[in-house]
Amino acid sequence: MTPTEIKLRKNSRLLVVAFDDGAAFDYSFEYLRVYSPSAEVKGHGPGQETLQIGKENVAITAVEPIGHYAVRLVFDDGHNTGLYTWVYLRELGDDMQSNWQSYLDRLQAAGYARPKAQ
Repeated sequence: MTPTEIKLRKNSRLLVVAFDDGAAFDYSFEYLRVYSPSAEVKGHGPGQETLQIGKENVAITAVEPIGHYAVRLVFDDGHNTGLYTWVYLRELGDDMQSNWQSYLDRLQAAGYARPKAQ
């Protein structure tokens, strides 16, 4: 499962990724930021995740290839430490609906009222 196309759509705030098996996903910038595979977000083990708050209007400013297995996404809030492997991007695509709902539920539990994205 390797991407055949990666497009950064800044105006619509989406990263579009098509895979060699025909699957394609439109990832919002916010979704990719709050599910960054970095230690800052995921922690160093189960239960150490850090809820990302206030990322509704984050932008991706660059997509940097890392070998033949991943990309580094550079966000305008200074975050750039997560390496998004092809496998992780595919998992994020396949699990997008449940991941997003889980994120919204965690925000609500934390008492954060999420404003509409601009």
